[in-house]
Amino acid sequence: MDTTHGHLVGLWGGDAAAPALLASLAATARARAEEIAIVDETRELTYAQLSGWIAQIAETLTAQGIRPRDRVAVTGRRGAEAVAAFLAVLSVGATYVPLDQEYPVKRLRHMLGDSEARLVLFASQEPAFDTGVPTLPIPEPDGRARAREIDEHVTGLAVDDLPMYVIYTSGSTGWPKGVAIPHRCLANMAEWQRTHSPRRDLRTAQFAPLNFDVFFQEVLGTLCGGGTLVVMPEHLRRDPFALLAWAVDHRIERLFLPNMALQMLAVAASVEASAEALRLVEVNTAGEQLICTPQIRELFDRLPRCRLVNHYGQSESAMVTSHILTGPSRDWPALPPIGVPLPGCEVLVDPVDPADPAVGELLVAGAAVSLGYHGLPELTEAKYPELPPTRHGHRRVFRTGDLVRIADGVVQFLTRIDDEVKIRGVRVNLLEVDAWLVAQPDVLAAVAVVVETAPGTRVLRAAATAADGVALDTDVLLKQLGEVLPAVSVPATLTVLPELPRSPSGKIDRTKVAELLAAAY
Repeated sequence: MDTTHGHLVGLWGGDAAAPALLASLAATARARAEEIAIVDETRELTYAQLSGWIAQIAETLTAQGIRPRDRVAVTGRRGAEAVAAFLAVLSVGATYVPLDQEYPVKRLRHMLGDSEARLVLFASQEPAFDTGVPTLPIPEPDGRARAREIDEHVTGLAVDDLPMYVIYTSGSTGWPKGVAIPHRCLANMAEWQRTHSPRRDLRTAQFAPLNFDVFFQEVLGTLCGGGTLVVMPEHLRRDPFALLAWAVDHRIERLFLPNMALQMLAVAASVEASAEALRLVEVNTAGEQLICTPQIRELFDRLPRCRLVNHYGQSESAMVTSHILTGPSRDWPALPPIGVPLPGCEVLVDPVDPADPAVGELLVAGAAVSLGYHGLPELTEAKYPELPPTRHGHRRVFRTGDLVRIADGVVQFLTRIDDEVKIRGVRVNLLEVDAWLVAQPDVLAAVAVVVETAPGTRVLRAAATAADGVALDTDVLLKQLGEVLPAVSVPATLTVLPELPRSPSGKIDRTKVAELLAAAY
């Protein structure tokens, strides 16, 4: 229900009582010891085998002098090794620092130095730069049975606020900044995922890159529930047709995908009869505004047993809200809401206009809020201010920078506050333009951006990708937009590109698109 905090409108997700994360993992491993926990291209491990491997890696860590709160970096190929190493780091109370080997060397070197990691574990291939700290391969599982519990090393420690991982996100200086996420954030998310999905033991694809926060949701949400984590080969992230076939072959029941990847999978499914063999019961999307395109609607029309769930969160506040799309897909809104807060989470609106208190910057409080930015106390203080106690007793909030509206008990994402767009003094919702563009026939993906053509002069432009073999008539498309959007919201130009630039997490990179279009005109 809606609440108020002084002049702040908000929503509360209700009380939460999540068990300690490592205890939950240990209990699941005991209960499902002989069932399959993880599968990758080269191995298949039961929960008992995975627990033994975690203990084996933990022994390596303690032999290297790693203690609670030390930071350990992990890098290398996608696979069971990275998952086992992550869980081993947690099991000794240390903090995991993922280094995605696809990142530029200078960026990885910065992340490693900034995190002050004491050790680097790697899978397959050593880092391509001097780490300055000991570097060890992740040991292969030796097969020896161990009765040791996953949480044995941290028994007696106050783990709720123990940093679980430091993940790096874009920084205003050009260098990424590290966000420290404690156990309580992920324990709350994993318990919610375990109890929220249609079943607790779903076969789940591990799709996200190591550096992306959804990786932890895939791993912990699956293994805490007793499901099977199936690690997807890296090359499938950019090949939706191969991903579709892989999901069929591996009997995948749950996916976590950014909106762009979901759109490309839906396009592949629209021309592949194999889509009928999909066993999906849940698809979760996050990372950017979900747009329900004709292809996505068609996909879910063909998968009546599968539900689509829109998730919202940031690197700084893990999972915050969710919204389940129900009923016939043809009736879904083009821009679905981001929903209601998870148990233990509170969201508030800091209004941009006091006359409209339900519209403003989204503030997050409660179980989802992280510890702040590693080594950046001033930025942490600015982005995580203290407020008078909320109705539910929270004082510390995270300022998301997202403009939202709360209405009818749900949160609707509008735009980024710092990207709020005005053309000739009129506010333009870029997401609305995106949604109308991708609703047009043969448009696979599209994005609207603002380009500054001269000091003080801003022009709305757009870029799109087309279905294979189709030549888009951009004049016709812009004319069609003019029939449904106000003139100020119709891009001055529409450029067809072979593909849209994306960030490492798979989001469309609006900044790079704007740079491309600025150079073209």
